[in-house]
Amino acid sequence: MALAFDEYGRPFIIIKEQGQKARLRGLEAQKANISAGKAVARILRTSLGPKGMDKMLQSPDGDVVITNDGATILEQMDVDNQIAKLMVELSRSQDYEIGDGTTGVVVLAGALLEQAEKLLERGIHPIRISEGYEMASKLSVEHLESISQKFEFSVTNIEPLVQTCMTTLSSKIVNRCKRALAEIAVKAVLAVADLERKDVNLELIKVEGKVGGKLEDTELIYGILVDKDMSHPQMPKRIEDANIAILTCPFEPPKPKTKHKIDIDTVEKFQTLRQQEQNYFDDMVQKCKDVGATLVICQWGFDDEANHLLMHRNLPAVRWVGGVELELIAIATGGRIVPRFQELTTEKLGKAGLVREKSFGTTKDRMLYIEHCANSRAVTIFIRGGNKMMIEETKRSLHDALCVARNLIRNNSIVYGGGSAEISCSIAVEAAADRYPGVEQYAIRSFAEALDSIPMALAENSGLPPIDTLTAVKSQQIKESNPYCGIDCNDVGTNNMREQNVFETLIGKQQQILLATQVVKMILKIDDVITPAEY
Repeated sequence: MALAFDEYGRPFIIIKEQGQKARLRGLEAQKANISAGKAVARILRTSLGPKGMDKMLQSPDGDVVITNDGATILEQMDVDNQIAKLMVELSRSQDYEIGDGTTGVVVLAGALLEQAEKLLERGIHPIRISEGYEMASKLSVEHLESISQKFEFSVTNIEPLVQTCMTTLSSKIVNRCKRALAEIAVKAVLAVADLERKDVNLELIKVEGKVGGKLEDTELIYGILVDKDMSHPQMPKRIEDANIAILTCPFEPPKPKTKHKIDIDTVEKFQTLRQQEQNYFDDMVQKCKDVGATLVICQWGFDDEANHLLMHRNLPAVRWVGGVELELIAIATGGRIVPRFQELTTEKLGKAGLVREKSFGTTKDRMLYIEHCANSRAVTIFIRGGNKMMIEETKRSLHDALCVARNLIRNNSIVYGGGSAEISCSIAVEAAADRYPGVEQYAIRSFAEALDSIPMALAENSGLPPIDTLTAVKSQQIKESNPYCGIDCNDVGTNNMREQNVFETLIGKQQQILLATQVVKMILKIDDVITPAEY
């Protein structure tokens, strides 16, 4: 490195190329990568399961997030290390694909890395380890398939879906009213689900939150909730059998695109101009009245004059409604979004059985409920809670529950939770390891041990002695050949997860094992790390 000066006397540094790059090779590199992966997994380990702890994250601009959701914790954390970033992406892909199990997938990947480290110290080649892991993950996925159970549900019998959503919600802050929230989530999903195609469009479920009230006040609205109020305080607060005109054009006189100047030198000219504007507004309001609209929802604002006229003509209106909300209103009411007044026709109006404005508490907060719509395929979940963080966390928890309900509609196979599926897989993989003659069998055994880390973490977080609990459950599973025994986190008094109604989706569990194995294989294959120097 050399110091030089330019013609103005400003110093600059000349760096000799490549001289300062740090480089890790071979086993050193693998160990460094493994410890980075383990560090991330260790953070999430304590927030696994119904007794898991929450994490509080503060962003650089002072926002505080309190959450138990693995994907959110890792998204909010500022991670520098590249391997740790892989772990963040791992939980994100689980979140996108399944929506639930984001913590478990990282804990599993961390355990696999830990086992791989022991094997590397014994001198086993990383490629052989990853091959063994690949075989073991195949065995696990097949074994999960064999112990899974299908359960039938219908629009009238939603109990099985509710039970599975309750398992998801039991590890969140909201677990004190998990029954109510699980029912809301299931009803919302079934309202928008297409059961013939086994498909659910989650975008039709809008989740709104408002600070105040208590968590138990959370409700499901078969319709749309808009965080706006009527544009004039004297407009009616309740409209039944509303015909809604949905406009994206502003309620004001047209402005020429070019620069213009109007010379007004007499009172008459001013009167004429004013009259012109008044007629223009009159026309607009009249057009809305003529097609039979009883409520106007507009994306833009309107002048006070337009507001005043609307009020006099008994045409309630809502202004400044966002684009996404307009689309949802159009879907729910079966209306069409109209870009110009000339195009308004009766067919393009949306229909809603009831539009009402509701105010909350002593504040001036008002919201519009649009209910009993013509097409009730769009629903809103309205969350109340004591503070903003609580509402945000409830939104995340409900997102997980919605995803689980969606997955069950797509594929209704379940396995039992509480670590029972992992223990059962671990026993099956351990037994299968003897069939493989090569070095891979060490890796397969390690995979079986790594699977035990999830029930271990569950026991640890519930304050039970981890090793004793795990061995007791494992021997019970082998003795009774019963794959439903898991860790009794809630101290119910029975290990049988079937009696405790702790379910998880089969595709979620399979995805966890496959994703974790893929990431670990990728990390093990790296044997040379070149990092630029830090200044």
